[in-house]
Amino acid sequence: MKKLILSAAIVLGSLSTFAQSSTVKKTEKIETITKVVEEKYTEITAEEVPEVLQIALKTAYPEAVIEKTFVNEKKEFKLEIKNGDQKATVYADANGNWIKK
Repeated sequence: MKKLILSAAIVLGSLSTFAQSSTVKKTEKIETITKVVEEKYTEITAEEVPEVLQIALKTAYPEAVIEKTFVNEKKEFKLEIKNGDQKATVYADANGNWIKK
């Protein structure tokens, strides 16, 4: 009987030691929230595009043809152009400066 009690004490003692030796690591997650704001562009005619922007387009893309033009409330222009067999969308401000988006 003494051996049974001694064995039970050893087993219980080792279990409690095991429970105490495990440590909990606290990890903090930093989440990056990306806010996507969809800008509203209103379609306009090619004639409504400022002349400065038309000149900048012809300088940068001599053979480009404007297919569609849009403007937002900040007077930024979105131009859908066709240059040969390639299509692209470019953005510019009213002064003819290109904007990366």
